[in-house]
Amino acid sequence: MDFTLSEEQEAVQGLARQIFEGRATVERVAAVERSAEAVDRDLWADLAAAGLLGIAVPEEHGGSGLGLIELCLLLEQQGRTVAPVPLYPTLVSALALAELGTPGQQDRWLPGVVEGEVVLSAALDGAVVEGTAEGLTGRCLSVPAAPIADRVLVVVDGRLHLVDPAGPGVVVELVRTTDRQPAAHLVLTGAPGEALGGEGGEAWVRERALLGICALQVGVAEAALRLAADYTSERRQFAKPLSSFQGVSHKAAAAYIDIEAMRATLWQAAWRFTVGLDATREVLVAKWWAAEAGQRVVHTTQHLHGGMGADVDYPVHRYFLWGKQLEVMLGGASATLARLGQVLAGTGAGA
Repeated sequence: MDFTLSEEQEAVQGLARQIFEGRATVERVAAVERSAEAVDRDLWADLAAAGLLGIAVPEEHGGSGLGLIELCLLLEQQGRTVAPVPLYPTLVSALALAELGTPGQQDRWLPGVVEGEVVLSAALDGAVVEGTAEGLTGRCLSVPAAPIADRVLVVVDGRLHLVDPAGPGVVVELVRTTDRQPAAHLVLTGAPGEALGGEGGEAWVRERALLGICALQVGVAEAALRLAADYTSERRQFAKPLSSFQGVSHKAAAAYIDIEAMRATLWQAAWRFTVGLDATREVLVAKWWAAEAGQRVVHTTQHLHGGMGADVDYPVHRYFLWGKQLEVMLGGASATLARLGQVLAGTGAGA
């Protein structure tokens, strides 16, 4: 792999970091979490004004016309501040619309995404839905941002459909997820669904969605380790910083190695997609590292905070919650290893 960020990609990364760090402060995030909607609409507007919501939207629809790598760079920066905005579900769904949608579907939804007026989501896991003559019937579990989404991508027999969560035949059951972000179960009973793309649409968006979650996890883990490094450097015992003790430094070093492995496998998979190569195995490897190492890092960083790590109001606890939620969304490390083994053996396909 020959992968180095271009000047344009570094600019995207820097702009995203500036906006997230400036807006998503610890105090602001806590306040938004306590609000009824639990979404930072001001930050969402800032991201739209900076052109970041249209990062992977084609230029003819008002976007920047960039791709998956830039999208992952943006999500990584969100993970670093655990900013409460529906970035992942909206931008991954927009990526699918840009690739698989008809011109009419793209004209209808993509400009709104760019302007921050449209929120999208995708029910890719925990969903059992079938198509009938009356419409779509089934249940989609824990769909991110569903309570505020304008449309949700729903999978029926491997094909994608656009569903209006506020439309007829849809019941929205609010749920509280580990990361405190808005989510809901969707109960469909003859709900209208608009086909998006054809065969292979589910696999196409699923692999890219998984990389988006991996990017979030890299940002979460990196920021959690930074918090632990700052805390153990300032906290003293026996007149020495905690960070000078072997038990602390070894755990921090192991977490650092885990994060770098997560980062390397993420960019390996994203790069292969960008140059048009198959990335099935690489996505599974990145998924395993993000699930297994990601949860290990957030556990370690919370442990390194000692008693402060048990305080649910202390900032590191929020990173722990996000890390655990992302692990669940990735599907767990053991299941991923089993799937990777099947792919390597030629007896399975897809992430």
